[in-house]
Amino acid sequence: MDTKKTPKADLENKKVIFTQIGLIIALAAVLLAFEWKSYEKTVEGFGDRLAVDIDEDIIPITEQKVKPPPPPPPKKVVQINIVEDDVEVEQDLEIDIEADETTEIEEYIPIDVEEEEYEEAQIFMVVESMPVPPGGLAALYKYLGENIKYPVMAKESGIQGTVYVTFVVEKNGSVSKVRVLRGIGGGCDEEAVRVVKNMPKWKAGKQRGKPVRVQYNLPVKFILQ
Repeated sequence: MDTKKTPKADLENKKVIFTQIGLIIALAAVLLAFEWKSYEKTVEGFGDRLAVDIDEDIIPITEQKVKPPPPPPPKKVVQINIVEDDVEVEQDLEIDIEADETTEIEEYIPIDVEEEEYEEAQIFMVVESMPVPPGGLAALYKYLGENIKYPVMAKESGIQGTVYVTFVVEKNGSVSKVRVLRGIGGGCDEEAVRVVKNMPKWKAGKQRGKPVRVQYNLPVKFILQ
């Protein structure tokens, strides 16, 4: 028995159309999936709020203790000496009990007390007997050579020369008022002053047989070896 089939019911002829329609639907679904946007929903309300306990700083209340006032100082006992009537009391001040507004009063003139001015003893430049260092000049130069320490800064900089120092030989032979007349720097000036200040006492200079203060100039040489 042959199958009866009308040409209109045959779907083989429409297979290509159905395939194209399926592809179009699938492509549209893919494009829709890519273009689809989703938003997160947020619920506003008081349910998500948390109550946070804040610790309050409690300030302790302190009681201020008031110190009692110090006790009053002890009262001084005044001793009264009773003087007999026949004892004469010396009075340096005369008081006129009958003075009134018309009474002439002598002007008070203060007594000027002259203050004693102590003048510093004169310093001589040249005297009859000049001051002499202990042991003579040879001992002085030996003392300078043994006690002077060449400053490091002057040694590194190659500084050498003569520092002229002036000082005063006092009446007792001590050395005072040491200062530099002409220096060379590099620490040599300070070293020369230091050594001169530490010199032992000299034999004081004399003028008319009496010791006097004498100004003395001393050259101190610094030589690199």
